[in-house]
This record gives sequence, C-alpha cells and structure tokens, in this order.
Amino acid sequence: YNGAEAKAEAAGKGKIFRKAAAVAIEYSQAMEEGHISSALRIKHALFDHLVFAKLRAVMGGNVDAAISGGAPLGERLGHFYRGAGVRVLEGYGLTETTAGATLNLTQSSKVGSVGRPLPGTTVKIADDGEVLIKGPIVMRGYWQNDAANKEVFTEDGYFRSGDLGKLDDNGFLYIVGRKKELIVTSGGKNVAPAPLEDRLRAHPLVSQCVVVGDNKPYIAALITVDADAIKGWAATNNKGGATVADLANDPALIAVIQTAVDEANKSVSKAESIRKFKILPVDFSIAGGQLTAKMSIKRHVVQKEFANEIESLYN
Repeated sequence: YNGAEAKAEAAGKGKIFRKAAAVAIEYSQAMEEGHISSALRIKHALFDHLVFAKLRAVMGGNVDAAISGGAPLGERLGHFYRGAGVRVLEGYGLTETTAGATLNLTQSSKVGSVGRPLPGTTVKIADDGEVLIKGPIVMRGYWQNDAANKEVFTEDGYFRSGDLGKLDDNGFLYIVGRKKELIVTSGGKNVAPAPLEDRLRAHPLVSQCVVVGDNKPYIAALITVDADAIKGWAATNNKGGATVADLANDPALIAVIQTAVDEANKSVSKAESIRKFKILPVDFSIAGGQLTAKMSIKRHVVQKEFANEIESLYN
C-alpha cells in the first residue's frame, strides 16, 4: 500500500490515490453495515475504473482473496483492500498451535478480526483478557520441560497464548496485543500498545512505531518514517534532497505525523491516547538489531537504545 501511494505521489497523482483510498474504505465499511448509498456506489465505480482496476491488474487481474498472517494487517488496510476488490483474510496462530488456529473465510469474514476458530478448535478469553486455545492443533507440550508446560497450560487443558484478545457475539476473534507488552501508566491505566501502533503504521509516511509510557504519567510514542515515501513527500514540499535526519524536526512533517497520531487516538480513550511523540532520524531494521527476523519490534532494545529520546518526551 505504501509503495502504491509513493508511486502515485511521484507521478503527481497522490491526491487521486488518497481520495480513492478514502472511498474504498468508506465503501467497505458501508458493506459491513449493510447499506451502500447510491452516491457512494457512483464514486466507487469511478475510482474502480481509475485506480482499483489497475491495482488488481498488478496482482494478476484475477485475485479475489489473499490470506494474511504473522503480523496485524490493520483495520484501515483491510477495508481499503476489500473496497478495492481484493479481500485480505486474516488468520491467527502460533508455533505451539501448529500455525493457524483461527481464520476468516471468503464467505464469512470481518475486517479487523482474525476470524473464527478452525474446526475442532476452541478459543476462549481468560479473565485477564488472555486468549486461550484448545484442540488437536495445540502441541502436547514442550519437550522435557515440565515447568514451562505447567506455566502455559490451564488446569482444563487450554494453551495460554500470551496474546490479549476479545471475542464478539458471532465468535470472531480480535487480537488486542501481547500480554507481556501491556503498559501500565503511573496512574494505573492498562494500555495495549499494538492497536495504536497498527493504526499509526497504516499512514503512508510511517514505517515503525513504539508506544511507551510504563510507569509514566501519559502515553507517548517513538515514530520512524518510511524512507521511500519520505522522498516523494520531501520533493512535493520543496524539501528535495533532505535526509530523514534533516526532516526529523521539520514542522511540516511533524504536523503531518500529528494528523496520523490524532487519527490513531480516535480508537482509544483519552487516558490511552498518545500525548507526545518524537520522530527518530533513523528507521528500525534487522541489521540494526531493533527488529526480529519476522519484522517484530524488539521493544527492550528500542527502549534502551533510545532511552534519552523517551525521557525527553516526559521532560
């Protein structure tokens, strides 16, 4: 998605792409609500001709659905792709559950969820919000490690996933974040960082984000920008040739990122919202040690490496 927008921006069609994306998201949301207005149908048909058909052509022209896993797609991107004519079906599972435990199906899916449990699998939510899984897909236990097995299995045989989640009335599972990543502010507010981070990463200029605030008075964030997308933005804003380090404190860029933060904050309460943020002059990477091989953020590494930047958010 970020690559497509950057390409459109470079070709002078950034405004058209962004308008098309907004229509795709609105159309998909209307599909979920069960009512699509005539005006929205007309706008969608126009952008399908101008933008969506070209995106589908890049994917081969006949793609109806794709499966996503490993990391959250994000609700905004899910709606965008569905509105553009390609359903991205998210699933969820762990190594201990032999990969997939839940999955959205083409005939039964909800954007933002990771679907329903696969046949023979049972999922429930513990009192503390942890996702518990039981069924033939779950491992028998860790090899010769009774202590670990006692820790990860409940008395009635459910596997403790370590993830926080919720089930809706129709049995669709929504992952909120990792239990051990839960932030507790100095005011005692529990905040799952993942939903905020996922929404921020949906912005085309944002590459990575780490929400912080453990034992602090409010929530803040470290944000990195996408190296390719920032080039197009810089050229459009008469800042061509500027590096990410040059732009990290640029008022215009800060204002753009602030709009992304404001949008992400709409999904949470005031106590959970990001009050301050800092744009870092470098991106996270596997080589730099901030990301794992599957592109997950090593929070402890980031928090140690950028301790001064985090502290500055609370001064």
